[in-house]
Amino acid sequence: MAIRPVLRLGDPFLRQVAVAVPRQAIGSPELSALLDDLRDTMAARDGAGLAAPQIGVALRVVIFGFTTNPRYPEAPPIPDTVLINPVLTPLGSARSSGWEGCLSVPGLRGLVPRWDRIRYTGLDEQGRPLQREVEGFHARVVQHECDHLDGVLFPDRIEDRTAFGFSAELAAAGLLPVAG
Repeated sequence: MAIRPVLRLGDPFLRQVAVAVPRQAIGSPELSALLDDLRDTMAARDGAGLAAPQIGVALRVVIFGFTTNPRYPEAPPIPDTVLINPVLTPLGSARSSGWEGCLSVPGLRGLVPRWDRIRYTGLDEQGRPLQREVEGFHARVVQHECDHLDGVLFPDRIEDRTAFGFSAELAAAGLLPVAG
């Protein structure tokens, strides 16, 4: 278990498309170690989620979840989840914009449109099928993390470039809640 460096915007590795985790790798010591490192790294940086490419591993693996999060003080809890080889399906056409940040884009936030409701499927860390229908912040976090698997970072999705800036300045302007 280790806290790994998080790659930052500008690192070409973050723009690569990650590859599927082979079925035989699920439950392996190597995948278990990766999951431990993702958990430790996410916790050390108060993340809501983390994708394997963010720590330099080009596999289709994301983790997410928290009870409370100082970076998102008003967000409801999300169950701790490991999602391997995820597939996302929008449920309906409704989309909403919300403020997002990213451990790979430290100190910055942007207003990002996302599907309001999605279904996500994939495998858990034991290789069991996982399927959930979620909405709101939970859906936003999953979409954000899964974007990393395709080399997409949240600034790529911002439609209004004036709704992008440093967290402290956005909070001072009353656009973001102040972390407690």
